[in-house]
Amino acid sequence: MTVAGSAAFAALGTGADALASGADTRVRYWNLFSGGDGSNMIAMLDAFRKEHPDIAVKDSTLQWGNPFYTKLAMAAAGNRAPELGVMHLGRVAGFSPGRLLDPWDEKLLAKYGVRKADYNPALWNRGVIDGKLYALPLDIHVQLCFYRRDVLKKADLLGDDGRMIDVTSTAEWFDVLKKAKKAQKKGLQTIGLWTNDQNFQWWFFVAFYTQLGGRWFDDGNTEVLFDADKATEVLEFLRRHVTDGYVIPGAPTGEQFINGAPFTWEGNWSVPVFSGAKLDYGATPLPAVFGKRATHAESHSFVLPHRSGRGGATNEAAHQLAAYVVTHALQWAAGGHIPAYTPTLSTAAYKKLTPNNEYVTAMDHQATEPKVWFAGSTGVLAQDLGPMVVSSTMGSAEPAAVGQRMKKELAKLLASKNPMDGTTAAQGGAVA
Repeated sequence: MTVAGSAAFAALGTGADALASGADTRVRYWNLFSGGDGSNMIAMLDAFRKEHPDIAVKDSTLQWGNPFYTKLAMAAAGNRAPELGVMHLGRVAGFSPGRLLDPWDEKLLAKYGVRKADYNPALWNRGVIDGKLYALPLDIHVQLCFYRRDVLKKADLLGDDGRMIDVTSTAEWFDVLKKAKKAQKKGLQTIGLWTNDQNFQWWFFVAFYTQLGGRWFDDGNTEVLFDADKATEVLEFLRRHVTDGYVIPGAPTGEQFINGAPFTWEGNWSVPVFSGAKLDYGATPLPAVFGKRATHAESHSFVLPHRSGRGGATNEAAHQLAAYVVTHALQWAAGGHIPAYTPTLSTAAYKKLTPNNEYVTAMDHQATEPKVWFAGSTGVLAQDLGPMVVSSTMGSAEPAAVGQRMKKELAKLLASKNPMDGTTAAQGGAVA
């Protein structure tokens, strides 16, 4: 996860100069990584530079969120794009593949050690549009249930393996919270839930709606199949954490957890923070309270911003650099992310990483947003529906009413035109 508020355009790494001494080829690389992710990425790029002095990597980081995507789109449209970029996988479908993005050459990727067989099939296929690969996943980053072992041990909520007991229903989950609350320190919330944050509330909703088997649209993305009743069930579940007194709305979730709160639901990017605080903690995918395992997942992915006449040595170097980072992602896992390149997951070094080795199973049950232009990290879908989820969780709107509003908004979005696509006509938005 990257942090909003970084400089609008700041050069990073030792490759900021145009061409390194003795280099034959330059790869300009735009990303959105700051903080710990930025440091890890720089370490990986510097390792590549050391092994490949003939390729000069000029890496730059742009402001996280829509400013990044706006600048990347303008550069691609004006033929001023870098050779390599990074995008959240959920945003690729809206980035007009074929116009603003160029497809990957899978033969070139294979030359440098990256093949479809090295990926979780569902993750790889999310980057495929009209039969062509437009996004090469680097990782998945997921929402997790962090727990304090010291508190759960007192509450008899740990299994023989020292990990949190399995939960398979909402009744079991609230029983766990009840027991944990009795064992926790006074004055702390039982669980951090980011109740007034539209992004987190949206991510949690996507996870649990997926657990219920909820659908968004038909296969052709022409008809809304959103189930307002299932949505209401999820919204009522989230709201109950507040009404039953397990959450202190607005409380700093990470700080509360560090101070002894039994649980917090956070992204895996909090792993370095909690490990740095030397807590006795674990992390598991979000509980399967509706029976089916599913936890919200996004992915940082490499993309090829459109360049007229893309090809030759610079294009091959871009493929080589992306493949190198993907296949050397153990450093990237230090930020809590799950490497997308599956051979990394079976290495002894990765298996030793804690708590990463506890939640790596999330790769097999990812809950993702629908593959439409308005989805993805900081996308229109989260911006429009996230506040609705917050209103339900915080109690300013009734869950059933919010479920209906969400369905109407999905129909409105489906009928709207992708502003980044100058060729595709608006689709209809019939509601089933």
